[in-house]
Amino acid sequence: MELYLPVITAFVIAFFLVWRSIPVIVRLSKAKNLYDEPNERRVNKTVVPNLGGVALFIGISIATLLSIHKVAYPDLRYILAGMIILFFIGIKDDILVISARKKLIAQLVSAVILIGPGGIRFTHLHGLFGINEIGYLFSFIISVLAIVAIINAVNLIDGIDGLAAAIGIIATTVFGTSFLLTDHFRTAVICFATTGSLLAFFFYNVFGRTNKIFMGDTGSLILGLLLAVFVVKYNEFTIASGGPVEGFAPVFSAAVISIPLFDMIRVFTLRLFQKKSPFSPDMNHIHHKLLKLGFTHLKSTMVIVLVNLFLIGFVFVFRSLDMHILLVLLLSLAVFLSLLPGYFLEIKKLRKLSPEKMQLLFFMPFKNFSKTGLELEGYGASQSGEKGKNQLPDNNPESHRLRN
Repeated sequence: MELYLPVITAFVIAFFLVWRSIPVIVRLSKAKNLYDEPNERRVNKTVVPNLGGVALFIGISIATLLSIHKVAYPDLRYILAGMIILFFIGIKDDILVISARKKLIAQLVSAVILIGPGGIRFTHLHGLFGINEIGYLFSFIISVLAIVAIINAVNLIDGIDGLAAAIGIIATTVFGTSFLLTDHFRTAVICFATTGSLLAFFFYNVFGRTNKIFMGDTGSLILGLLLAVFVVKYNEFTIASGGPVEGFAPVFSAAVISIPLFDMIRVFTLRLFQKKSPFSPDMNHIHHKLLKLGFTHLKSTMVIVLVNLFLIGFVFVFRSLDMHILLVLLLSLAVFLSLLPGYFLEIKKLRKLSPEKMQLLFFMPFKNFSKTGLELEGYGASQSGEKGKNQLPDNNPESHRLRN
């Protein structure tokens, strides 16, 4: 029990610090007019403070430093250095807005700090594509690409209430538990400090009234950096474990962050096919499609969280399969599930279904879809030409801001 005390302490301190600091940050934001203003890219009807990342930075860093106490943890200085860089870039973007190029440069600098002096990098591919140990240059390139990709993926998925926080809670809980079971307590401390911070933030972000707050780029960039660190650490720690754990580690870690990762790949690919910049904002993210289907922010978040848990569970259950087969299955499932909301959205546009009936279609098998109509189990008759009283217009998915 004594070994678990720093982890429990980190979780509790982080939760308490974020819980107490967010009301202060909200009051300060209102006094200084620091809001997430509605505009053509953000369709929220009311202004909401977007400096929740400040609370996350306070909770994670202070809780980790206090819980580590006198234990030597050299990696922490480099992780904090990367967090501080992204903290200031995120603050500037949340208040003044900066270009995607400047954010990318900050991400690259943070990644280089982690990989170079910090030594936080992939050194082994676990037999993926027949590759095991890799040289420093190849390791450096792969690690930079992976860290920057994960940071951007988390930044882009932060588009509706609770989504980025919920995905972060799942990822840090899964990785943190793994670190505990393999006796990597120092990394588990910062992992559960992140979990505690995100849990406190989640309540304000989703259920807050007077103290409602958004994570902002400050929070999503920091969270992305930490998840990237945990992914690298998990893959490196499992090398020494051997057995089936080592074999499926890359696929399992991909499953844990599959939602932001595959959504980013899908959206970037679509933008490139449309001859647009991959960083140009649009409404093609999976959460935007769910909002257009009539789901609320909370329902959309819960659907995506359940899919994330399903993919994690699927990979874990079939971990004894060949890693390449498991990777193909994960990719196939992720692609199929990511395309479903768009498919149902097209049906909604064609048949002009109300949000309530659209949600039933999303969860229930349908009997027949033809030119004459769409028959739903439990409804029977075609809904062609009807439009529900509460249907949301396709160009206004719900009251909220649009994130890239």
